[in-house]
Amino acid sequence: MPVGGVQSVTNPTDTNAEATPLGLIAGAGDFPWLVARGAKRAGCRLVVVGLRSLADPGLREPADAFYWAGLARMGRWIRLFRREGVHRAILAGTVRKTDMLSPLLPLRFLPDWTTIKLWYFSLSDRRNDTVLRAVGEVMHHRGVTLVDSTQYCPEAMADVGAMTRTPPTAAQQRDADLGWHVAKQMGRLDVGQSVAVKDGDVIAVEAIEGTDRMIARAGELCRKGRFVVVKVAKPDQDMRFDVPTIGPETVKGLHAAGGSCLVVEAERTLIVKRDETLALADRFGIAIVGRKDSDDPPATGSSV
Repeated sequence: MPVGGVQSVTNPTDTNAEATPLGLIAGAGDFPWLVARGAKRAGCRLVVVGLRSLADPGLREPADAFYWAGLARMGRWIRLFRREGVHRAILAGTVRKTDMLSPLLPLRFLPDWTTIKLWYFSLSDRRNDTVLRAVGEVMHHRGVTLVDSTQYCPEAMADVGAMTRTPPTAAQQRDADLGWHVAKQMGRLDVGQSVAVKDGDVIAVEAIEGTDRMIARAGELCRKGRFVVVKVAKPDQDMRFDVPTIGPETVKGLHAAGGSCLVVEAERTLIVKRDETLALADRFGIAIVGRKDSDDPPATGSSV
């Protein structure tokens, strides 16, 4: 059935039909696939609610039950999960925040009453953390608890230290120190998760447009290239939502913009298509480094 309809698919060969079910609310990108594969390896009965026009229809294959639902149809998500006996769910995949800022939200997304109440009457503001935590509270109140989105794909999390053959230079390490401090302060304010730095100067920061567009803008502003991008988790990062993520497209965009180093927060950043991502970085001579959280950056000349 084409995207936009409703479909339930049951896998007759599933041997885990009686296992504790896990719900997956799937947005765009590869993250939902990581969750789906990990959940099946763990023996979960997987119930997928694919967000219309975002989720990959191929997720029907690993799912024991699959449904389409609108982005602003939260009441429907909950009803489907309760029908399938789901009490734990994961929210994974990309949803562009810019899509939610239209004044014509009701016309664009046809929200149900559950979503209308949350969006127009329950939110103190519309920052990512506020919106996503409110979604979690509504779902929990109605019997579906959102859980850590990374628990079924620990192998995809960034390691500590250089993950590529290309190590960071001393100059890149100094820029990473500055970028780390700035990005963490941005995270505390729930502004964005990424910053671009060149020669001790911040050239671009991420806001609602996302990391990829921020990188492209950094390339326009820093024509000589060789800048460093730092991407971190928020200091109080809720691992149920909005987990920092990089992948092949991040590396391609960084290369096209002239960037030379990407520093991410180790153990709190997801790398989709990990092997492909690191291979591309090696091919382009880009250093990808995982760094642990610290309020105080290491001394000049120490490792990132």
